[in-house]
Amino acid sequence: MDIDPVLKALAAALHGEGPAVEIVTQEDGGLAAVPVETGIEDAAVVVRTSGSTGAPKATVLTIDALAASSVSTAMALRGEGQWLLALPLQYVAGVQVLVRSLYAGTRPWVMDQSNGFTPEAFTAAAGELTDKIRFTSLVPTQLQRLLDSPAPETLAVLRRFNAILLGGAPASAELLCAARDKGLSVVTTYGSAETCGGCVYDGEPLDGVEVRIGEGELEGRILLGGATVAAGYLDAARASKAAFFEEDGVRWYVTGDLGELADDGKLTVLGRADDVIITGGIKASASYIQSKLEALDGVNAAFVAGVPSREWGQAVAAYVAVADPSPEGVKGFTARREEALGVLAPKTVFADKDLPMLPNGKPDRMAMIELLSNLHQGQ
Repeated sequence: MDIDPVLKALAAALHGEGPAVEIVTQEDGGLAAVPVETGIEDAAVVVRTSGSTGAPKATVLTIDALAASSVSTAMALRGEGQWLLALPLQYVAGVQVLVRSLYAGTRPWVMDQSNGFTPEAFTAAAGELTDKIRFTSLVPTQLQRLLDSPAPETLAVLRRFNAILLGGAPASAELLCAARDKGLSVVTTYGSAETCGGCVYDGEPLDGVEVRIGEGELEGRILLGGATVAAGYLDAARASKAAFFEEDGVRWYVTGDLGELADDGKLTVLGRADDVIITGGIKASASYIQSKLEALDGVNAAFVAGVPSREWGQAVAAYVAVADPSPEGVKGFTARREEALGVLAPKTVFADKDLPMLPNGKPDRMAMIELLSNLHQGQ
């Protein structure tokens, strides 16, 4: 894939010599950097949120925010180097691979994903890197596929990366343990398009990034502040006012996640603020139910949500990825879920081989909620 035109337009935007751009996919599958009029001074990039929790919003990132993010990332990773692009360029993690490369003066290498993400394509692309210092960004699903590959050369190229940034979705302890046991330098990241991507690495904020836990109306919410915070949303004043604020000269972004800070300042993400399901007068945690389901034999992943219910107000519903999605396999899972969760066992379950994913590797929450809601109403 020829990304030179995109790199050229992005470089001009970062130097203030060209308009802000949004990277979009064209009908032929190619990429283009489309100029965007934002009305915001020093705007450089417009990037869409994933849409995993609602309609995607166009987030405006400035030159200064992207520069601060690039510098703090280089400090955390102890150097600049060559990046392998394995994520979609429409989202912030992919855009940041190009931005960091431009600031570092290195040429990024783009893996071939014409047949989707495969260990073979990743291994081939990683073999083309020439710099001694190497980085890539992955989502947990991609890393799992790479670790499951039987090809010894895949593990060999993974070990040559100075850091593998892992974000976009929570990574299980089992995945992280397996990766590190195999000698991989995995760094978990937390952030969003609104913070120029990951700004908390392995629970610790990057240099210049502030983290605090909200109080009052924002009780328990993770708040991220500092120079990497976006200028706001394009043509969405109400959404911008709800998500961003300034206090004592610091710009803050209100995340949709709950968290806690240890005495040493390390952040633990507890789950989404909309995680609580009130069913039949009982408050249930979707993340707790999800963890119980994923602990069952044969369950590879799970998504839990509350869906409208005439009887319960909200009913617990689950979309599960199981090793055996046949009727017999699902029947066995049904018995185990009730034994594990009792009254909190999902009333409605849809089982398949995998969870549906967005292009950026995040679970497609909206699609699963819609499917589970329709399924529950039809019962």
